[in-house]
Amino acid sequence: MKPMLNILLVTLSLAAASCSKPYHQPPPQQTIPVKTDTAKFTLADANTAYSAFNKYFYNSSAKLYYGSTGSNTLGAIWTQAIYWDLAMDVYQRTNDTAQMRMITNIYAGAVNQYDNYNWSNASDWFIYDDMMWWITALARANQLTGNATYLQHAVAGFDHVWAGSYDPVKGGMFWDFQHSGKNACINYPTVIAAVRLYQITKDTSYLSKAKAIYAWAKANLVNPANGEIADHKIGDGAPGYQDYTYNQGTAIGAGVMLYKVTNDATYLADAKSYADYTENSMCHSGILPEEGDFNEQGVMKSIFAQYIMMLINDGGQKQYLPWIQQNVNTGWQNRDHVRNLTYRAYNIPCPTGILQSYESSSIVTFMQVCPPSN
Repeated sequence: MKPMLNILLVTLSLAAASCSKPYHQPPPQQTIPVKTDTAKFTLADANTAYSAFNKYFYNSSAKLYYGSTGSNTLGAIWTQAIYWDLAMDVYQRTNDTAQMRMITNIYAGAVNQYDNYNWSNASDWFIYDDMMWWITALARANQLTGNATYLQHAVAGFDHVWAGSYDPVKGGMFWDFQHSGKNACINYPTVIAAVRLYQITKDTSYLSKAKAIYAWAKANLVNPANGEIADHKIGDGAPGYQDYTYNQGTAIGAGVMLYKVTNDATYLADAKSYADYTENSMCHSGILPEEGDFNEQGVMKSIFAQYIMMLINDGGQKQYLPWIQQNVNTGWQNRDHVRNLTYRAYNIPCPTGILQSYESSSIVTFMQVCPPSN
């Protein structure tokens, strides 16, 4: 995620110190009424959507994804980890051996593009949360495949980020190398990565770290009255509240994962409150906010998709499923019917011109992890 580091270093107190880059205020949510006769997507549609996403965005030579249908440059480093998660989602849904090759290929592309996961390379890796998105994906890939190399990279990356990002005095994780602030986009993914590494290795130090970071985040980044997740906290200042679905999503995922490994129902209750806020306060007529103005924020709902479905499935909270299915059905109905590409604003027709992979990714992801409605 690309920071405006010069601005941050000059004025650290600015509320714009969000880890969502570039720092654009998301445009207002479209108020076009949601159609009530929305066609329901099918599993065949899920295949179609993923095939189209790869047709228009996947660079088979680099084995990574372009930033847009213009096919000029590769997408941002952190978003490639989200697309790798998507590849794993497809494999888990289909059990297709060809899709396992896709998982292997994306990993190989990242090895080549990002200095073989050399976490000390400050040119490729220049922000801690960029690393942590990959670390969580690497740990998941190990869980899925048993590939020990994925685990080695995840462990090395986690240790590197912990050493540079964790604040041993006041707690929490800094999001950038200059320690300008502590953001949700590093703290909650750290919890998720730590729990995954605990599940794999049974090393209780990871669980202790997960609990500690979650406790700090709950005390500093959560509005306890309604479950809203703050985007960041700078120094001892008040939390900077700016609603983003990926922050709500990773907070949900952190809560569910800690609930599963501890059986402490408090974590599950937290996750439900974060989901309730997203549904009741961030949506319009049930539809998730569009997020992003032709920038990387378009990928945020892809992250949210992973963790709201974790709450539904692993947390046993099926009451959220119709809401998610409404979003998927709406977004898919409003796709570009020629290219079968989807858009970040679910309740309006997908533009027919240049599209970013970021803004086209979330409905595709939802379709892999969310079952079709009957």
